[in-house]
Amino acid sequence: MYKVYHVSKAGSDHSPGTEAAPFLTIQKAAEEAQSGDKVVVHEGVYREWIKPRNGGLSNSCRIVYEVAAGEHAVIKGSERITGWEPVKGNVWKVCLDNELFGAFNPYAHPVKGDWIVGPTDWEVHTGEVYLNGRAFYEAASLEEIFEPAKRYASCLETWGGRQEEILKPEETVYQWYCETEESTTTIYANFQGADPNREEVEINVRKACFFPERTGLNYITVRGFEMMHAATSWAPPTAMQEGLIGPNWGKGWIIEDNDIHDSKCSGISIGKEGSTGDNEFTKYHRKPGYQYQMEAVFRARNIGWAKERIGSHIIRRNVIRDCGQNGIVGHLGCVFSEIYGNEIYNIAVKHEFYGHEIAGIKLHAAIDVQIHHNYIHNCTLGTWLDWQAQGTRVSSNIYDENNRDLMVEVTHGPCLVDNNVFTSPYAFDNAAQGGAYVHNLCCGFINSYPVLDRATPYHLPHSTEVLGTVPTYGFDDRWYQNIFVGGKEEGRAYGTALYNGAPVSMEEYTERYHSLGRGDVEQFAQVKQPAYINGNVYLKGAPRFDREEMYYEDASDPEVKIVREGREVYLEIALPEKVPELSTEVISTEKLGMVRIVEQRYENPDGSEFRLEEDLVGKSRGIHPFPGPLEGLHGGRNKVRIWTVK
Repeated sequence: MYKVYHVSKAGSDHSPGTEAAPFLTIQKAAEEAQSGDKVVVHEGVYREWIKPRNGGLSNSCRIVYEVAAGEHAVIKGSERITGWEPVKGNVWKVCLDNELFGAFNPYAHPVKGDWIVGPTDWEVHTGEVYLNGRAFYEAASLEEIFEPAKRYASCLETWGGRQEEILKPEETVYQWYCETEESTTTIYANFQGADPNREEVEINVRKACFFPERTGLNYITVRGFEMMHAATSWAPPTAMQEGLIGPNWGKGWIIEDNDIHDSKCSGISIGKEGSTGDNEFTKYHRKPGYQYQMEAVFRARNIGWAKERIGSHIIRRNVIRDCGQNGIVGHLGCVFSEIYGNEIYNIAVKHEFYGHEIAGIKLHAAIDVQIHHNYIHNCTLGTWLDWQAQGTRVSSNIYDENNRDLMVEVTHGPCLVDNNVFTSPYAFDNAAQGGAYVHNLCCGFINSYPVLDRATPYHLPHSTEVLGTVPTYGFDDRWYQNIFVGGKEEGRAYGTALYNGAPVSMEEYTERYHSLGRGDVEQFAQVKQPAYINGNVYLKGAPRFDREEMYYEDASDPEVKIVREGREVYLEIALPEKVPELSTEVISTEKLGMVRIVEQRYENPDGSEFRLEEDLVGKSRGIHPFPGPLEGLHGGRNKVRIWTVK
């Protein structure tokens, strides 16, 4: 008989955990719950790091943690701090016994690791200070917090990007600084006139809110919580990837309907465990970080990285916001997962630290991962697929007001990007090959380039088994039935003209290769791979591929906007009065063919064929679908609801 355990702020951990006599802590329930059991958490704030002891046995026999119907339960990695003493002006201090932190003191642990770039002259720690829920900025020195505006005027210049829109010079700046000794930690903070002993002041204390300490706990559902304030560490693909919540190298988790925010680094981690690498490049510098990452792939295979044991997570309908590095991060552990229905925003926009692993969603080895129907906005980078995005699909997402919307890097396909709205001025970085871009609205410029100095793995179809490694030659891409909008930046590619000079078939490609004479590896880098481009619409001067046979061009500005009205989000677009009439077709597995290197078709994760018969909002397409992500658009101004905010 499966059990239902109840947790309440009025309970006791000496109780049996029934509805009439609930536990006090979620952790107590997590120690008792077995496969098939449910933990129901009632109204209140739970300052805990939940470390499940057990997992479920199967998808139909899982352990479920959920908030009681109609109630609001919050899990915090922070503690409320009182006893602040005034120092000078708006600056206060508090001296804390290090026993508060246990084995991990966030104020002695800097944000560091492989591929972190800056800052270089001071340390940023995994700790944080919050005033009534508002996160502060860490100061570089104690002196700085007495005049914080000076430093952050400089910080704007140093980091650039979205910082200018978030932190204006005239805006009040809240900062903190810490000094850690053997038995105490002193925190100084500039509260800008607030009395910290009267207001709610909290600090990060715990590394996570819901994250097992050991690996291999499968089939857990976490539903309906607000979770915040985790002192998570930097999460590169060569280290253990901690998150505010995550499975820590398991299978079959469902994380749904939560509000996840204010993690120092990553919100949700579906990534790598620690035994396959732990920042060896930063520690030892014996090899390039690239080499350590390659080793992590093979080490993971040796400890059972396979579909039967790892991945297949579902992350859906969450709000993920205000995290310093990622909303969702994963390397290896993300395989075969589905990410949909989430709103992800304000990721890595404080610019306190910077590195090459930052995005709303940042995944390595996203084999057969399906990322669809998400609203990703106001992030430094919307989505970054890096290494082994094979069988990956990015479909029907809305990208808006990001520094960049999408990056696909050193991967060999097949990777399908369809029915998305990309409205940021910088749309894509395509440092990959074997991508198919179909029915998208692209309002920004595109970069596309080969990467010949790093060979990365590819796999047997729908498997983690490595078939080989190869450099990224670039192209072997498909661009069908998209809408491109031109832009103002000089020297940028706003359409498909950057593919000019590419062959348009495998036959032409092999003919060019053989024309170079005898040779082997060295000659492949000298021949552009094919480009398959047709049926696109080019507006506002966006230039087309010079061998595209069917296309529509118009110089008019479609004035694309994403508009939020209450809880509803709309796409506004003005099309030419004469709507383009192109002999388009329903794009399918058969049409897209097979990528050259991997020799795998574009297909569903189960190996079945697909047809793109629905648009962004689920409307059926006809036999001659309209280019772009939406059917039924007409000449003149269009306004279509594309998202409803939770």
